[in-house]
Amino acid sequence: MPQAVEKQRTISFSPPDITEAEIQEVAEALRSGWITTGPRTKELEKRLKAFTGADGFACFASATHAAEMCLRILGIGPGDEVIVPAYTYTASASVVCHVGAKLVLVDTLPGSFEPDYDAIAAAITERTKAVIPVDLFGRMVDYDRLFAAVESKRDLWHPETDWQRCFDRVIVVADAAHALGATYKGKPAGTVADFTSFSFHAVKNFTTAEGGGLAWREGIDSNAFYHECMLWSLHGQNKDALSKSKAGAWEYDIVFPGYKCNMTDMAAALGLVQLDRYPGMLERRRQMIERYQRNLADAPVELFEHYTADSASSGHLMITRVVDALPVLRNAIIERMAESGVSANVHYKPLPLLTAYRELGFSIQDFPNAYTQFANEITLPLHTQLTDDDIDYVCDVYKQAIEDVLLGRGFGGEDDLDAMFAAMAGMF
Repeated sequence: MPQAVEKQRTISFSPPDITEAEIQEVAEALRSGWITTGPRTKELEKRLKAFTGADGFACFASATHAAEMCLRILGIGPGDEVIVPAYTYTASASVVCHVGAKLVLVDTLPGSFEPDYDAIAAAITERTKAVIPVDLFGRMVDYDRLFAAVESKRDLWHPETDWQRCFDRVIVVADAAHALGATYKGKPAGTVADFTSFSFHAVKNFTTAEGGGLAWREGIDSNAFYHECMLWSLHGQNKDALSKSKAGAWEYDIVFPGYKCNMTDMAAALGLVQLDRYPGMLERRRQMIERYQRNLADAPVELFEHYTADSASSGHLMITRVVDALPVLRNAIIERMAESGVSANVHYKPLPLLTAYRELGFSIQDFPNAYTQFANEITLPLHTQLTDDDIDYVCDVYKQAIEDVLLGRGFGGEDDLDAMFAAMAGMF
């Protein structure tokens, strides 16, 4: 039985953790005169390269830009196919649509948020150029199984550009938006996949307000790839503002009509201080997850396993699943928690449930495992401004909400229940 919930407090879902140190560094960037891409952005790239252990690192305006520019540099486009898990946020898949390639979705493993590795292997054709695994919630996927899947179809690999010819099998472009600081078998995110995109959005563990980065491991000409990243992120211009600022160095060329998605020095200033604090923030997230685990040990919920023998998560999201609950019950629990001041969320609606992907021809009926994982998922607040008492309060509210809803106290009567179940039936 849940304990009586204490006097109501307000628990935000995921506010940024900003201190006076970040504010001061951003102010210094403003005073310096460099507010677009400049010395702070270059310093952040250098430090993130060292932090991840990657062979190269480039900053962009977002993780979506990082992933899309990676695909474009690799020459992936119309006529090509890219495999993406159905259980993810739209950004993992939208970049495939942006470059004009064919999006191929695969289901998750039964009872798991990880992609079905056999389904990935089965989906590879002669037109497949990349697979985008998603390191959901901060934990990296099983890269041994993933690479075994792509290696098993090496005979179907047909590279068509110089960058593609650096590889002898389908290229792995990881979406690690959640996973900066995570490790797989001791190797940091950024060194395992061929390419890895990271998000520094305001709700992420490490933030530059808006921003992202792309890391790559050994096996390609790192300097040349970095140069390509800079060209694609700044109109195809062969000099950035910092280079042009040198005396007499105004001359530039446009090599091709590129995009505009460079990081600013104001964003990088925020990131530089965040990176100083980040090891401590990661440790605090682990402590909070362990407290959640202890508090919810007697609740009818399944908890996502962030830390395993093979991997250490960045602890980005506190993922839970209410055992045997249907979506209508899950939604009622979230509403009941909100009445007690606790903001909860759902991560994520599988892509085939979204209009954009239904209109591309995808049906949720083809992804039953992804739907099952989504149907009763509830994400609890997890951020480094939470106190231990806050976590205890969230857990008490959560357990009370589950009890109220499962006992029927969360509904207005049988008519309301019938209406909500009918609405759920319409999702199919």
